[in-house]
Amino acid sequence: MAWELVREAFAGGAVKLFRYRRYRDERGWFAEIFRRDELQRWGLPGLFVQENHSRSRRGVLRGLHFQHTPPMGKLLRVTRGRAFVVEVDVRAWSPTCGEYFAVELSSREPLLLWIPPGIANGFCALTRSVEVQYLCTAPYNPEGEGAVRWDDPELRIPWPLTRPILSARDRSAWLLREWLQQPMAQQIGREQEENGTPGA
Repeated sequence: MAWELVREAFAGGAVKLFRYRRYRDERGWFAEIFRRDELQRWGLPGLFVQENHSRSRRGVLRGLHFQHTPPMGKLLRVTRGRAFVVEVDVRAWSPTCGEYFAVELSSREPLLLWIPPGIANGFCALTRSVEVQYLCTAPYNPEGEGAVRWDDPELRIPWPLTRPILSARDRSAWLLREWLQQPMAQQIGREQEENGTPGA
């Protein structure tokens, strides 16, 4: 098998952390990052319409971001440096709403993180330079995006820094309880869960 399931988080194993193979020889290594058959084997969508690539310096924190219209799933990996990556269940109907999942990802480890719609994603850069790449199941829509405060006291996320470098958008993000009062909080991710195709 090309992918090994390492960890799962939230109701129904919504977030999945995979280890993919690196084929090594005297020249270096080769890896297959996108495998539709592997995605299908794990019940995940195999159609991605956009790829994003960010670069951050040490101390930058991005998040916690999600997109509700159209719902966006992400397949994420760190391709340079190390990052502390956090996912938060912001689906108001989910039994694990308000819970978080945290993991350190780095370019040295062949790991892929699946993030379905309704899960807010964020990370902070732990090294001088961090690059994150992710495939998306929907195109970016600035009118359909949302964000939850990285330091929401109700979440109690153990970030490894106290004074991060933030964007103006992230500084003014909702508290989780404010987002949960929005009508879309009751819908985000529900259709994909009911259809058994998270992120499709």
